[in-house]
Amino acid sequence: MLDKATGIQAIKGMYIGGEWIPSTRTFADINPSTGAVYAQVPDGGRAEARAAIDAAHAAFPAWSELMFQERAHLMLKCADIWEKRAPDFVAAAQAEGGGWFGKGMFEAGYVAEVFRAAAGVLYGAIGEVLPSEHGKISTATRFPMGVVAVISPWNMPGILTSRGFAFPMAAGNTIVLKPSEDTPYAGGLFFAEILEEAGVPKGVFNVVTCARENVQDMGDELIENPKVKGISFTGSTPVGRQIAAKAGAHLKKCCVELGGKDSLIVLEDADMERATSSASFGAFMHQGQICMSVEKILVHESIYDEFMEKFVARAAKLKTGDTADKGNVIGPLINERQVDRVRSQIEDALAKGATAVLGGKVWDRFVEPTILTNVTADMDVWRDETFGPVAVVVPFKTDEEAIALNNDTEYGLSAGIITADEHRALDMSRKLETGMCHVNCSSINDEPHVPFGGSKASGLGRHGGKWSLETFTETRWITLDRGHRPYPPVF
Repeated sequence: MLDKATGIQAIKGMYIGGEWIPSTRTFADINPSTGAVYAQVPDGGRAEARAAIDAAHAAFPAWSELMFQERAHLMLKCADIWEKRAPDFVAAAQAEGGGWFGKGMFEAGYVAEVFRAAAGVLYGAIGEVLPSEHGKISTATRFPMGVVAVISPWNMPGILTSRGFAFPMAAGNTIVLKPSEDTPYAGGLFFAEILEEAGVPKGVFNVVTCARENVQDMGDELIENPKVKGISFTGSTPVGRQIAAKAGAHLKKCCVELGGKDSLIVLEDADMERATSSASFGAFMHQGQICMSVEKILVHESIYDEFMEKFVARAAKLKTGDTADKGNVIGPLINERQVDRVRSQIEDALAKGATAVLGGKVWDRFVEPTILTNVTADMDVWRDETFGPVAVVVPFKTDEEAIALNNDTEYGLSAGIITADEHRALDMSRKLETGMCHVNCSSINDEPHVPFGGSKASGLGRHGGKWSLETFTETRWITLDRGHRPYPPVF
């Protein structure tokens, strides 16, 4: 709750073992639109992470043995409470995360469905009955692992946090969540308030927070502690590589959903209204700060000029500014590091011969919607993830060329194809090196129950629905012998 006198969000502490633990050491959580302090947040380290892991470990036996429908009912209760408090989340997503009001409303609605989808998964199959050579009852059954560490990002603090923990927790695991230091409330402590109100047993869900300077220590504890059995991470590819490597060194399961350099392919028979709206939404939603954002728009040369005229006109209508004003669809980038990254890519492209047909202006933490043409493969903006409101538009001649342009990246998260020929699109989709592809839609797509994830440098494993359970449960082979298997007589 915001303090009306100071305008600062009240923070009760970290949430460990069902208790709010205050801290003498805090860090400033900044509103990226204004630079003002949004909240003073507890600054923890290894000790706090270890305490949360111990609490989760102690809570695991009772939680994992709870009947599945009881866990499902609690997830449904979380969904109801979340919906009741949706306005509070939206306000936090605007002020703490710099998001547009519409983006916050979308997230708020989506998160409730994540909890419901997690409840629904519990009513599905949890294993198989296998044939047996000896007439045994032979089963492959999934069991919860134990403590799962969840490290969530700032860009979609509601969706990407809930998706990271809801399915593993519903399956019977216990959770220690470390949200991003840029959105520790919307992506972490707010969830603790929801789950506490829902009556989730103490220790089942824990939240620890820290300043950027302590991320390494806290993160290492969450990965290396022997009581942690699995890791869920959503974030950048460089950090994801480190986490996957550390998890592998400790032989721990992990699911890492990382960056993207996603394309929208517009074929010559595309509906132009659908194509330009998909491009605008895909490139500029939440300032392009989405792993699935459209960063490369590949347009058939026969419709390139028409597409550019209509796309530029559509994008030019988007207003940039403080998201406290609902009319500003394009808000700030989350921090100065992101601003420097985007500015550098724009400047590098322009210096090497690219043309900014729209935008290019950067001030404070704001970047105007920017459309670049004449981009070549030697430019940073072609090769590296931008994570800002910048779209590169490139013409192509053949389907094979479009596929090659899409695949010319280390990333492989998502893609979109706009065409009237669904058969042609499906044929192309099989050749795109991406974990996801959407025909006649933007690359930005997600639903709680689907297998969400990428290939190549965009991640390992899948989040969502039953696919989360594949990562965050252990499959055990259990048999029941009815006396039919003989042993050699010598024994």
